Amino acid sequence: MSAKILFLESRPQFLILSPILVVLGMSIALYNGNFNALYFVLSIIGLVLLHTSVNVLNDYSDYKTGIDLKVARTPFSGGSGILPAGKLSPITVLRFGLITFFLAVPIGLFFLYARGLMLLPIFLLGAVFVLYYTSHITRLGMGMPELAAGLGLGTLPVFGTFLIMNDGFSWTALYASVPSGFLVCNLLYLNEFPDRDADIFGGRKTLPIVLGYKRAAIIYSAIMILTYVWIIIGVIFRLMPAWTLLSLLTLPFAFKAIKGSLTFNSLTELVPAQGANVATVLLTQLLMGIGYILARVL
Repeated sequence: MSAKILFLESRPQFLILSPILVVLGMSIALYNGNFNALYFVLSIIGLVLLHTSVNVLNDYSDYKTGIDLKVARTPFSGGSGILPAGKLSPITVLRFGLITFFLAVPIGLFFLYARGLMLLPIFLLGAVFVLYYTSHITRLGMGMPELAAGLGLGTLPVFGTFLIMNDGFSWTALYASVPSGFLVCNLLYLNEFPDRDADIFGGRKTLPIVLGYKRAAIIYSAIMILTYVWIIIGVIFRLMPAWTLLSLLTLPFAFKAIKGSLTFNSLTELVPAQGANVATVLLTQLLMGIGYILARVL
């Protein structure tokens, strides 16, 4: 076992989402006049550890259920491929996932001590998503897998970071964290399309399975459009600063992803849409954060 293989098992190319979520939450707090460098760094470390944990535990669960042996792997979906290749043992992957989770716990306890129990519901719900997402939540159906992803790696980290920085509740900050939930929901959602047959074998009930490709693509497209409508409405009603309209610059990527979801007939055709989807998710949130910072300094 090498450190490089463990690093690759974490799926590092996707971990960039976590710092972006923290930057967005920090930017909203900064717009309200609050910033703490130590809390900012600790928030990034904690969220990256939890993101690593959910990625690794997902790989472990997919291997144990046989999904990993049937999935059509793409650059954006289908797991790391490390367990099927025999580069790590299942028990090593399980331990890695649990260790990264428990390394984040002291950071969470510190924030509870420093900022109070208002963070406890977010932390507890986040822990449930990390530990039970793949093994249990993906089997619930009713949109729960997608909703859990949007909350666990979208709305909750952004709003949680704001609470850590701001030390107080804000309805406008909660409103501003919702687009992250939509975007991350769609990040997972489109990546479920190529995994549909393997997920059926593994007993999952994702929306592409429950609805079929065509209806699932319509819902995906509606969520994507709602993201931008939500931001525009937020600006109109002064719930968000006008500079956050910079996030609309990602619309070309969003339309490419929508088109791909609605028209794909093969896995090869879907990959460019998956890439556009990732760009939309990451850049939209980054531009929102930049918008908040510009609104504060200009």
